[in-house]
Amino acid sequence: MSIDELLRFMVQQSASDLHLKPKRPPLMRLKGRLLPLRTDPLSPEDIQSMVEAVLAPRLIDQLEHARAVDFGHSIPGVSRFRASVYYQRGTVSAVFRRVPFDFPSLEDWGLPPVLKEVVNLPQGLVLITGPTGSGKSSTLAALMRLIAATRLVHIVTIEDPIEFLLSDDLASVTQREVGTDTPSFAAALRNVLRHDPDVIMVGEMRDRETVETVLQAAETGHLVFSTLHTNSAPQTLDRIIDLFPADQHRQVRQQLSAVLQAVVSMRLVDRADGEGRIAAVEVLRHTPRVSKLVFDGNLEALHEEMENSVSYYRMQSMNQSLAALVIHGAIARNHALEVSTNPGDLDLILRKMLLPPAEGGEEGVDMAEPLSDFSKILELQEIKKHYDDLQETTRLQLRERDEEIERLRAEVRRRDASVDGVDEQVARAQTENERLTAQIAVIRSEYEAKVERLHQRIKELSALLPATAAKPPDGRSGFFRR
Repeated sequence: MSIDELLRFMVQQSASDLHLKPKRPPLMRLKGRLLPLRTDPLSPEDIQSMVEAVLAPRLIDQLEHARAVDFGHSIPGVSRFRASVYYQRGTVSAVFRRVPFDFPSLEDWGLPPVLKEVVNLPQGLVLITGPTGSGKSSTLAALMRLIAATRLVHIVTIEDPIEFLLSDDLASVTQREVGTDTPSFAAALRNVLRHDPDVIMVGEMRDRETVETVLQAAETGHLVFSTLHTNSAPQTLDRIIDLFPADQHRQVRQQLSAVLQAVVSMRLVDRADGEGRIAAVEVLRHTPRVSKLVFDGNLEALHEEMENSVSYYRMQSMNQSLAALVIHGAIARNHALEVSTNPGDLDLILRKMLLPPAEGGEEGVDMAEPLSDFSKILELQEIKKHYDDLQETTRLQLRERDEEIERLRAEVRRRDASVDGVDEQVARAQTENERLTAQIAVIRSEYEAKVERLHQRIKELSALLPATAAKPPDGRSGFFRR
């Protein structure tokens, strides 16, 4: 099979890398594992002829003189590939890495949202670090595409070789390849300031001269992105400083403290469900405290500062990102402890999150992306704390209200008892009133009967008086004469 046929098959299988080595079948990296194809082993002559078929004469000469060459290779309609051809044990070997035409965005990668903030910085240095195959180039390309889509600037990239193809959008994009468009990173960086750039992307800082030029470009008001093969933010700064003589360390620390805006360290970890890998991300950002620690050379304290600045500055350590992935159920706890550089600290973080050390804590719960963002875990913890406080406050309020209700009920019962006594008194008064009324009616009836008898008696006595009796001088007669 030719190189192109192998690369097409590699794309069909969704593999990330193709390895060609004498006396072995072609090897493909699938979901992080290097697997051989079921075919005959390749001879040195087979690999030599396959590689020369895709190398330009200039690159063949470079391979013969430098014993290694890196270049970009494209298959129209299939994909781009970053190729590295080199000699080992006197024979040619090669590695091809797939670089898709349509590369993922920051959201597709599931990276913390804080990374979007670095694309709007006016100047400074942003470093993307991690071991080989950790997604540094893809993340850098996603940042460049976001800048191209949102800012009216000139982006200049210097790469060896060009991997992801960037097209003009709001921004104008210039991509230069080492070996084709410029002899070296250092030479390209010396000339780049004459191209009126706003954003500069350097594929990799490989030597002291490149680092010096990058720091100078960041100091002169440009936003510079680059990568390093380091595992953490403190190690990254230590690596940069160690590239210089001891008498220049203070000057380099001063430069870094002034221009460093962010260090993003990445590591790809196998998913718990076996469906590929996911990125754990460490984030260090520029703050007054970070700047002082860098200037003083107290790089060991940066780890603690990252872990203590999750809520406000959205920084996080690698262990915190791994813990977030475990809590979300994205990766297995045991595997997270294996890839951590400080598994004891990671285990302590997971225990604080109330996850048991057994396998039972790996299922996790469905939560929103990005899974590697530890600040989301702290937000949930803060929400839970507020919820618990609210529950306790509510319990106290309910208890006070229950006590008040019981007190009011007792008062109502007391008043009800008082009202019952008053009702009895009213009933007795009403009974007495009815008795007195009846008695008054009887007495009135008796008096009326007596008056009636008196009137009757008067009439009788008046009738007995002589009719001819002389009337007294006053004219009165009868009974009333007296």
